[in-house]
Amino acid sequence: MEGVFQTDRIKYLKDKMLSEPRYASIEQALIITDSYKQHEDQPRIIQRALALKASLEKIKISAEPEELIVGNRTAGVRYGVVFPESGSTWVDQEFETLPTRPQDKFHVHPEDIETFRKEIKPYWEGKSLEDVLNERYGKEINEISKVVKINQKDHAQGHICPNCVTWLKLGPAGLQKQAREKLNSCSEEQKNFYESVILVMEGVRSFMLRYHDLMMGLSEEQDDEAKKESMIRVAKNCKKLSQHPAETFHEAVQSVWFLFVVLQMESNASSFSPGRLDRHLISYYENDIKEERITKQDALEIIECMWLKFNEIVYMRNSHGAKYFAGFPIGFNIAVGGQDEHGNDYSNDLSFLFLEAQKHLGLPQPNLSVRLHEGTGDDLLFEAVRVVSKGSGMPQFFNDKAVIPSVMELGIEEKDAMDYAIVGCVELTTQGNNLGWSDSAMFNLNKALEAAMTGGICLLTGEKIAPDYGSLETYETFEELEEAFQKQIDYFMDKMILACEEVEKAHIDLLPSPFLSASIDDCMEKGMDVTAGGAKYNLSGIQMIQVANLADSLAAVKQMVYDDKKIEPERLLHALKTNFEEDEVLRTMLLNKVPKYGNDVDWVDAMGTKWAEYFKNRLRTFKNYRGGPYHTGMYTVSAHVPMGENVGASPDGRYAGEPLADGGMSPVYGRDMKGPTAVLKSVSKLDKNLTTNGGLLNMKFLPEFFKNESGIRKFAGFLRSFVDLEIPHIQFNVVRREDLIAAKKNPEQYRGLTVRVAGYTAYFTELADELQNEIIARTSYGDI
Repeated sequence: MEGVFQTDRIKYLKDKMLSEPRYASIEQALIITDSYKQHEDQPRIIQRALALKASLEKIKISAEPEELIVGNRTAGVRYGVVFPESGSTWVDQEFETLPTRPQDKFHVHPEDIETFRKEIKPYWEGKSLEDVLNERYGKEINEISKVVKINQKDHAQGHICPNCVTWLKLGPAGLQKQAREKLNSCSEEQKNFYESVILVMEGVRSFMLRYHDLMMGLSEEQDDEAKKESMIRVAKNCKKLSQHPAETFHEAVQSVWFLFVVLQMESNASSFSPGRLDRHLISYYENDIKEERITKQDALEIIECMWLKFNEIVYMRNSHGAKYFAGFPIGFNIAVGGQDEHGNDYSNDLSFLFLEAQKHLGLPQPNLSVRLHEGTGDDLLFEAVRVVSKGSGMPQFFNDKAVIPSVMELGIEEKDAMDYAIVGCVELTTQGNNLGWSDSAMFNLNKALEAAMTGGICLLTGEKIAPDYGSLETYETFEELEEAFQKQIDYFMDKMILACEEVEKAHIDLLPSPFLSASIDDCMEKGMDVTAGGAKYNLSGIQMIQVANLADSLAAVKQMVYDDKKIEPERLLHALKTNFEEDEVLRTMLLNKVPKYGNDVDWVDAMGTKWAEYFKNRLRTFKNYRGGPYHTGMYTVSAHVPMGENVGASPDGRYAGEPLADGGMSPVYGRDMKGPTAVLKSVSKLDKNLTTNGGLLNMKFLPEFFKNESGIRKFAGFLRSFVDLEIPHIQFNVVRREDLIAAKKNPEQYRGLTVRVAGYTAYFTELADELQNEIIARTSYGDI
């Protein structure tokens, strides 16, 4: 965008943020615990509301004099929050190792450990979500853990796009007034809900006023008149928002940021996303431009201040979860472009300013997405490609042609489908009216296949993990193997559904969320919390892991064992049990004599498609605890590494414990030999209805490809082919292998290097060794 630039203010704030140490914080945990002790006789939703209100009123706050957007859930930057309502047992077990664990480290104050064990842990033993679920259903969840990872067991539900438009129009004061009016005429059953909303909105208003007071106090210490005036303006914005809705662009951006800070303070969860922010904010921007209150440069600086704030919040997971969600994927997803409600191409100045902010900052958050369709203009598409070429891993791209019709098949109304957004990594959602539980569970199809080949025996441990429906030594045909594989999927799916129901029940009982509910359509009308089914749409999403390895393994068994009979089934099973140590020749045959997924070989690609469709179709026969449908996604976050560690040697030639394919629809790295266009063709054979919960295609290009405008145009043409092929998602790393290797050796020199892990961007040097190696090994393309 011509005539705009990154200011010294932004450069200073970025450098300061990146230099701050990252600590675990128990401050809110202490406030929450004290609140619960004082209100033990209250219903849970009131306890939750009072605990949030107390946190908003008492938590330490801080701000930099240079900031134009203020607010955080801790006084420190990028602090991990101990959240006892959802889980503290794991904290007790891992507190000392937080600074040294392989992935997502946090510094720890020794006195905090002592205080935690003296004042927090004893109160919450047996009461947190983590403990209650473990008591109710822990044994059953553990029994299927080799194949199914059940999520949301020790933290509140995220992966939600709140109604930013309603929030901007009403603000906390308006929502509080609305709740009071509802309370006057509600049923007895609804009373606690409306009272809880009133309480939290009172806390939010106090929180905003505290930032007014803080900035006014700091301004009095300033000699620099320009800086002082800026701080007073920020303070006035905060006071205004505590009493009235936003009117100016600056107020609207500050209001949106307060919304997401409070959502984090209430739930301490990942992937609360603003959605189509270029649409939400455009009227405020255009009015200010018209009234000459701001310029494009002013707007960009405000946007970049918000971008920096998105990077100040991280989510602290237990060590096991950190392996599956490595690199702090907090998931503030912002979508630009796409279509309006009439199907017309949509973009505006803010679409381009958001891209410019990403170009300038190159940070992991927000997770910037661009919606493409057949009518996307060249100006937006070319600019998005130029930002991709900078190497931050963003933006990623979503395909309206694939997404809109597929989500409508779930029962989503057309107007909501047309306005879809993305939460977290790549999860699809409607805006402001949906509790999608898009990360309910991950199902390891490759481990289920292992069980089918071994008679239910784990290759890594030798223990029996599944029923014995036969083994490679007993199947006379490939069809018999497939029948057993189907039975293993059915067995684990049935148990997974029961586990997901227990998790939902526990969330309803223990983690009602009145603030979130007030920003989700239908909850206020129904007087019902969002966790209990108050939203208009109530979905649950399950991830299928990992179709590329599955296709390659099934193709290898079919061709080499049953069709060509070049390998005896007993020989293959023995090789898998011994990790190919006694038969490297066989492994070489499996790798090189059978075509692989990602090379546009129809029969191989069909191996994965068949079972993804089976999984999807059977899953659709179930309803979740809130009465909504289950549906499928194909993305891994970083689960392809730990889930690979859990799978023995496989018929695709993969050694035991090696990572599975990255992404979700991506080929196994190094096996896509026919270039990126062949990859697109293979992926396009996966029906778009398989990824209504989100699909992920990861690709890596060399920076040299983008060195001139012809490369930009060629890449834009590649993306138009992506649209035509109706693939739902694609994203890119633009980086040299040599730079990644250098960053691994000298991390301090590459502190700001970001890469696309799966559906999110992370700092490369903050990733564990295994994940760094996997990213380095991914196929790089120098041409299309």
